[in-house]
Amino acid sequence: MKKKANVRDLVELVMNGVFFLMGMTAIAFVALITVYMFVSGLPAIAKIGPVDFLLGRTWASTAAQPSYGILPFILTSFFGTLGAVLIGIPVGLLTSVFLSKIASPRMAALVSSAVELLAGIPSVIYGLIGMVVLVPAVASVFGLASGACMLTAILVLAVMILPSIISVSVTALNAVPKEYEEASLALGATKIETYFKVSLPAAKSGIAAGIVLGVGRAMGEAMAIMMVAGNVANMPGLFKSVRFLTTAIASEMSYASGLQRQALFSIALVLFVFIMLLNALLNRILKGGSEDEH
Repeated sequence: MKKKANVRDLVELVMNGVFFLMGMTAIAFVALITVYMFVSGLPAIAKIGPVDFLLGRTWASTAAQPSYGILPFILTSFFGTLGAVLIGIPVGLLTSVFLSKIASPRMAALVSSAVELLAGIPSVIYGLIGMVVLVPAVASVFGLASGACMLTAILVLAVMILPSIISVSVTALNAVPKEYEEASLALGATKIETYFKVSLPAAKSGIAAGIVLGVGRAMGEAMAIMMVAGNVANMPGLFKSVRFLTTAIASEMSYASGLQRQALFSIALVLFVFIMLLNALLNRILKGGSEDEH
């Protein structure tokens, strides 16, 4: 009996060591990526000048007198992601409530399969469908010469972030104790009131995680956006061809050299910092309320 207990203790000790090692490995990867991004991105910013680089409105990396201003890319990425989130969050949350609380098991299985299929579709397919279907549709509806614009990119991004928001939100809603909802119904609340005033607030932390994942995907997408946004370094406008931070890197990295290549690494650094700050802000806003209550 004592021998079995010693074996169990040894196994538990080994597994704790494995889990600790895996956790430290994940932290090390994040630390290495962070260090690499700063080491690779800071030299070009120092050469160009932080003000000229971050606030400059002209990107002409291949001109005789090159200019490396990325303000159009920063603003386009911000407003493009914001537009996608404003469309995607309501659709995603309502769909998750439907799947978790309202739909029959058969209907829930059908819609869940569709959501999983959306998650598995490659980015280039989204871009191809957007280019063939959405770009002409936007041009026709709004009377534009070309539908490859920021609005089309927002619509594509809104669809692409849905699986992240829906799947995580459904899991969070399913984890809400039934007693919460039963108590609300017993006090006279309707089912809809219970879902939106009890279930959603109780699942707030999980829903916030889904939104953060969705925002991360929207910020990091390149291929699909390159195909539908026009890929022109303009200041952002809903019906203008634009270029995002990600597409600026993807479109020039294959042939870039010298300061141009260094500037592309600097754009990647700005994108990296932007995503970190945005995720921290979203976590603070979305999860802060529930933490303060406890």
